[in-house]
Amino acid sequence: MLARRFTIVCLLMSLFGMFFAILVAEAGRPARSWDEASSKICRMNCMNHFRH
Repeated sequence: MLARRFTIVCLLMSLFGMFFAILVAEAGRPARSWDEASSKICRMNCMNHFRH
């Protein structure tokens, strides 16, 4: 019984650890160049749209 609970706790902790690692990796990753380019293009198109 104790081994079963220990196994469940270890599996849950490993899932939490992987989820936390994904969050940390995403937060530390710089923005991709195509994301920056598309946002700049959209911003310019939106500004031009309001000027007309």
